[in-house]
Amino acid sequence: MNRIEETIGKIEPLDETAMESARARQDMLTKPLGSLGVLEDISVKIAGITGNYMPQINDKVIITMAGDHGIVDEGVSAYPKDVTLQMVYNFLSGGAGINVLARHAGGRVVVVDMGVAADIELAQEHAGGFIDKKIGYGTANMAKGAAMSYDDAKRTIEAGIDVLENEIARGVDIVGVGDMGIGNTAASSAIAAFITDKPVELVTGRGTGLDDAGLKIKVETIKNALEVNKPDRDDAIDILAKLGGFEIGGMAGVMLAAASHRIPVVVDGFISGAAALIAYEISPKLKDYLIASHLSVESGHQAILDYIGLEPLFNLNMRLGEGTGAALGISLVDASCNVLREMATFEEAGVSEKSSE
Repeated sequence: MNRIEETIGKIEPLDETAMESARARQDMLTKPLGSLGVLEDISVKIAGITGNYMPQINDKVIITMAGDHGIVDEGVSAYPKDVTLQMVYNFLSGGAGINVLARHAGGRVVVVDMGVAADIELAQEHAGGFIDKKIGYGTANMAKGAAMSYDDAKRTIEAGIDVLENEIARGVDIVGVGDMGIGNTAASSAIAAFITDKPVELVTGRGTGLDDAGLKIKVETIKNALEVNKPDRDDAIDILAKLGGFEIGGMAGVMLAAASHRIPVVVDGFISGAAALIAYEISPKLKDYLIASHLSVESGHQAILDYIGLEPLFNLNMRLGEGTGAALGISLVDASCNVLREMATFEEAGVSEKSSE
């Protein structure tokens, strides 16, 4: 049994007993039944994931995976490939959006080089928040052939599994997944179109800010990549190899590993959504462990969420990536668990319950 099969074999159904106990407690808290809406549902789901009807979220981690994409050579991005490396340094210095929102959520950021097209020179003070899992110096141009070999696609997922399992030693009660990679909206659109069977035009957005002409090039390039590669619809790893990115495979591995350890996964936006598609196709059992943080402005994100069957917690017209939406989502999950655990029941508070008449 290989590493991926071993991991998905450990993914179990949610703990129904813990969920029933959590729901029963929610119904006894000093509020009208269901009055905290989705917050109540989240806490019950976390109870089912963790097996604890009074779950507590202490150690919050956002894993931001970075990788470059050969498809950038086709003019599908408004930004040059160099920005991936530059933003990794920004993450490590604590100056990016994900750093600010992770601090706000009380979490730590782990930056992973899955395939940045340059060597990263690491300052000593940044070593604790950086992991080198480089599979290669960016993917190949999927418009001309497979983005990576089948073996490399497997290695990306295994690398993600390694990253999550190594972080467990430092403490992980909840994990958010994020991305950095110029060109990765093109790869994600290709994955979304192929798996959901939606038209390329419907699932392809402007990414980093393409104009109309750039968007047209992007759509045609993705169509060409689908025609050139013809992935195997019954093999998610082949889809990843033909159309994906090193960081997309890495995020899929993180998600599968988290589920195998009963750790809730908060998915960021469109790119991590594409990773969730790959992971979900590998193991549909993963769905119960996923929480969609937000609805991205990227047009293909809704198709991804609909396909998996997830409802986003919020829509703030975000499209940054990096794990920014996941960090905010983790804050809401934390709040939901705090309500379940800390709010008084009617009996404890001496408050009269709703009249039965």
